[in-house]
Amino acid sequence: MRAAPGPIMIAGPTAAGKSELALTVAQKIGGEIVAVDSMQVYRGLDIGTAKPCAADRQLVPHHLIDVVTLDESFDAAQFVRLARAAVADIQSRGRVPILCGGTGLYFKAFLAGLGAGPPADAALRRVLETTPLEGLLRELAERDAATYERIDRKNLRRVIRAIEVIRLTGKPYSAQRADWQASIADSPSLSLGLARSPIDLHRRIDGRVEQMFARGLVQETEALLRQGLEQNETAMQALGYHQVVEHLRGMRSLAETIELVKIRTRQFAKRQLTWFRRQFQLTWILIGPEQSPDSVLEQIKMDFLGIGR
Repeated sequence: MRAAPGPIMIAGPTAAGKSELALTVAQKIGGEIVAVDSMQVYRGLDIGTAKPCAADRQLVPHHLIDVVTLDESFDAAQFVRLARAAVADIQSRGRVPILCGGTGLYFKAFLAGLGAGPPADAALRRVLETTPLEGLLRELAERDAATYERIDRKNLRRVIRAIEVIRLTGKPYSAQRADWQASIADSPSLSLGLARSPIDLHRRIDGRVEQMFARGLVQETEALLRQGLEQNETAMQALGYHQVVEHLRGMRSLAETIELVKIRTRQFAKRQLTWFRRQFQLTWILIGPEQSPDSVLEQIKMDFLGIGR
């Protein structure tokens, strides 16, 4: 029997063109897309997460989109379980899994496994959530300098989790995070990283944000608030939604909100790029401003993908 085709990994910062390339590759080689996105798993978070449209999802099967509702939690462990099941299912049908997205932690967990960290402690979480971020960062720097240096210090949720683990175990978070359980079975046959010039990426981000608001991001957020968006701490951190909620609460005008979302998205894209460059050995593809997905595909080794020129 022929071995199941190994997964293909397509990673990179937001607005780099990952989804378009994944769709093109999938159609060429008989692939199916597994979304590696911590926010597209939530039903209803559609416009702000740039979720694939219905036409694209009919054209190529997509997995791990619309997995949970806003009243449910979702984490890396759940992602790994569901993603591995999806990959096995795709491979069992002789098709190629294409892992595509920008959530670096999910990629890391899928490829290397999860460390055995302690479960969340509700009482401790409540204490940490009322502690100013500056205080949490100060404690993290004192107790685990390695994590302090590499963590996203603006991501309150991750900072809280790091401190929570340190307090519960008495050990540095970095030491436990380093104890990944190896999982070679799902190693990609090809790992691609997509990059663009800063000017081009910023232009694409600005255009995407403007389009999201034009398509009704404010109205979508209002509907999600009625469904319990604010009670889901993870979903509330999603770019765009968080800022729109603040706008709806009167904190800033719509024009100011749009500009803020652009700025926050550019900053996020920069952090994504740094993460992927540090964490993975990717084959990086520099995409030109007017380059189509088909022409990007020409930059990839066609014989490696099994596609004739």
